[in-house]
Amino acid sequence: MTDSTPATAPTTAPASPKDPWALPDVSGLVVGVLGGTGDQGRGLAYRLAAAGQQVIIGSRAADRAVAVAAEIGHGVEGADNAECARRSDVVIVAVPWDGHAKTLESLRAELAGKLVVDCVNPLGFDKKGAYALKPEEGSAAEQAAALLPDSRVAAAFHHLSAVLLKDTSIAEIDTDVMVLGEERADVEIVQALAGRVPGMRGVFAGRLRNAHQVESLVANLISVNRRYKAHAGVRITDI
Repeated sequence: MTDSTPATAPTTAPASPKDPWALPDVSGLVVGVLGGTGDQGRGLAYRLAAAGQQVIIGSRAADRAVAVAAEIGHGVEGADNAECARRSDVVIVAVPWDGHAKTLESLRAELAGKLVVDCVNPLGFDKKGAYALKPEEGSAAEQAAALLPDSRVAAAFHHLSAVLLKDTSIAEIDTDVMVLGEERADVEIVQALAGRVPGMRGVFAGRLRNAHQVESLVANLISVNRRYKAHAGVRITDI
């Protein structure tokens, strides 16, 4: 007599949820900073290089980038924007908003296959102070994604004070970095880069469609800073 009892499939334990703070080792990545001779880019380059990251700053003029890199020290190199993009694994975009689209369009080939981290804040200024602009694509980061179809685009580093970043007497930058992106692996790379800087923590803050709110918050921080004579950042509580 044949046993007709169906075989029972072996049970498997459910996968454990991934620890959101288990981030990759990014110490070997080369980080390029487009707009690295400006205040924000220069400050980011200094902080990452001081933390041990290999950093290349880019500028439209290579000689200007080389001179500023020498001033930053910590092994930072300078190059024109195209060479900076080609030689880097991760490229931070810290150019002025009015040059954002033109710069990225000109570097589409060099940025192909790269993780591009946009930290540009589209802002306007009038007698009432700073106010947010909304690009046709929705945000600077979404504009970058539209212009760079062969790159992986994330958004981060919007709320950092250039004054604090450049101040070599300050050992820690007490702030969280809100990171947005489409792929978890890319977001975690950016979180890990932020975490290399003492005092900073990278926090996932949604997909690129939510970048406009993050970019716009800078207008509020400028108002805070003007009223309180401060260099305000952002901390996310209860995580």
